[in-house]
Amino acid sequence: ACGKEEKEEATIVEEVMEEPIIEEAEPVIEGIPSPISGLYAEEEKVNRRLVAVMFDNHPRARWQAGLKDAEIVYEFQVEAPYTRYIGLYLINDPESIGPVRSARPYFVTKALEYDAVYVRAGGSEEAKNDIKSLGLADIDSLSSSSKVFWRNNDKKMPHNLYTSMEIVRETQEERGYRMSGDIPFIPFNEEDTDLYGFIARDILIDYKGGNTTGYSYDEENKLYLRKKDGLDHVDESDGIQLSAKNIIIQEANTKVIDNVGRLKIDLIGEGVGTYFTNGQGMNIKWVKNDRKGKTTYYREDGQELKLNPGITWIQIISPKSEVTIDGQVGG
Repeated sequence: ACGKEEKEEATIVEEVMEEPIIEEAEPVIEGIPSPISGLYAEEEKVNRRLVAVMFDNHPRARWQAGLKDAEIVYEFQVEAPYTRYIGLYLINDPESIGPVRSARPYFVTKALEYDAVYVRAGGSEEAKNDIKSLGLADIDSLSSSSKVFWRNNDKKMPHNLYTSMEIVRETQEERGYRMSGDIPFIPFNEEDTDLYGFIARDILIDYKGGNTTGYSYDEENKLYLRKKDGLDHVDESDGIQLSAKNIIIQEANTKVIDNVGRLKIDLIGEGVGTYFTNGQGMNIKWVKNDRKGKTTYYREDGQELKLNPGITWIQIISPKSEVTIDGQVGG
């Protein structure tokens, strides 16, 4: 009888010692997705109006502050051999943004397309006329106080003009600009999705004159790390290297229109390009019917392109620009 009791007791102990199976709960996603990145944030931030900031990219302006917080960034050629950025902000509020630089007509087209508050420091005569005639919500350093824009003494003029998103938002309200905007719909995958295209781990865009933009794929984080003129492109505020989840290279007809070297870049119409994400690439097409209208990107099968949630860099290039993908020249 004693042996039977000991056996039963041991069985009970073994049963008690078994670890219970705990099912992991699905992570709770707070907020709603940003319409320009698919990243989730507080509803109050997502429902704001976009802000578009002109960034200086002259070698003496580097590196920029707050650029890593933009959800979409466009890089355009300006007077040779330089390029300039326009960063689009909705859910992030960087404390330092700059250096801020002047407008060109094709940057105005992008601010108009996104119904954004446009932050700049002057511009070409054509760009200034466009801003006025199109009625953009405009925050220009030339007509703003030193409370809105200030100089960073660590850099030399004109490459040292800064602001902050808090000040921009306050100025937006003070000037009576609409606080919400009409943001074009950009389709995003619900979850991170791989492409079934061609391998694309290293991308190099040669804008000529020693001006290059490079991306190298970080497989661990599934992001492209950005380089400018062969150097890691870092944010001035914290030294973090800039990265992209999505890269779009968009070809647009480009020509010089004056003796200063200013350009006309055709963003209305249609053309070709390439989309990259998760170390893969595919050929795409783009269509934009009018200056205010959305630029729509299409896969080769005719379906509208869906992006992966995350930061997108859009490289506007001339058809003459050279693009190298994993050592192979493709454009």
